[in-house]
Amino acid sequence: MLDLDSLPHPLWVLGTGTGVGKTHVSSRIAQAWAAHGPVTYRKPFQTGVDRADHPDADATAVRGPGIATESHVLLKEPLSPLAAAQREGQVLDLDATARWCLRPAEGRVLLEGVGGLMVPLAPKTHFLGWSTDLKVPCVLVALGGLGTLNHTLLSAEALMLRGWRIEAVLLNPGADGTDPAIAEENARILRGFLPIHIHVVN
Repeated sequence: MLDLDSLPHPLWVLGTGTGVGKTHVSSRIAQAWAAHGPVTYRKPFQTGVDRADHPDADATAVRGPGIATESHVLLKEPLSPLAAAQREGQVLDLDATARWCLRPAEGRVLLEGVGGLMVPLAPKTHFLGWSTDLKVPCVLVALGGLGTLNHTLLSAEALMLRGWRIEAVLLNPGADGTDPAIAEENARILRGFLPIHIHVVN
């Protein structure tokens, strides 16, 4: 497994889609960092909850000793930020959210994305298009099993074409119940296509 403490900060935890385990990986990284100093976890967009301390909020899952958690945009419907905001009659201020992400903090800063890379945030603006301008490196989280090769290669290529620094690809077999041996095989295949560190989350 990757040495999580060696990862740079600030750092995005991004995913190839919804339900791949971004929050689980964020928690693992935050805990590893917190062993050496304070950590600030930031979730700029959270849908499906109405408050930051909701039991289902990602910040609730990551919070722990030495880990401060911050949430910015909270939307009730479990939809894309664009669709959820439209249901509430809101227009998201993406410039303000970018400034919020980059605010100074004590210790290391960990940012978690929302959904997949191209989830819509506003008309004609998806997450990848918005977040690229922040110039923060990332780890990319993917499922361990069937379909992950295609989704991971597409996502990694989209990031690389926009100039992102991908610190690692992390296959998460726990998210889809994949046999870890199959996830390791998929990781081996991906290493033949991508010039990136690829690991299986255990």
